[in-house]
Amino acid sequence: MALLETWRNLAYGDGLDDKKREELWSGYFQIEKGIYEQILSQPEQVITGTVKELAEKYNTEILIMTGFLDGINESLKGYENPIDTMEEDTEVKIEIDPEKLYYNMVEAKATWLYELPQWDAILTPEKRKELYKSQKASGTVRKAKKIFPNDPCPCGSGKKYKKCCGKNA
Repeated sequence: MALLETWRNLAYGDGLDDKKREELWSGYFQIEKGIYEQILSQPEQVITGTVKELAEKYNTEILIMTGFLDGINESLKGYENPIDTMEEDTEVKIEIDPEKLYYNMVEAKATWLYELPQWDAILTPEKRKELYKSQKASGTVRKAKKIFPNDPCPCGSGKKYKKCCGKNA
């Protein structure tokens, strides 16, 4: 079984009761925060190695590193690691795209990550605000303005909607 499947079964499956699952995630979030603090302190650095080597480098378990790699995978520069088939000897690379990473952290509602002080040296407060607003707006569903029968037709004919395109509606 690939590492990712094992991680997801553990983290999201039925194998743990609520208390154990909460302990797992609480511990995971602390480790994740520590890894991000290190990565964001040198954001231009490209980190490579096997899953096992990265787990050792960041002083964590292989499954926790698998979860981390799953979480960061969409925030990398121009590529993704083969997380679905990843094993402990799979070579992986972490080269972050800071804007993508920040955006995805906001999307995940991970305040403990997108409020890290390391961001101050990477993205300006204005850029972070822009990315934050952009992400929040992406989830907003806007209702189209209702067209009433006596409104001008949106096709631009100058006729009332009911006498133009509204005839077929």
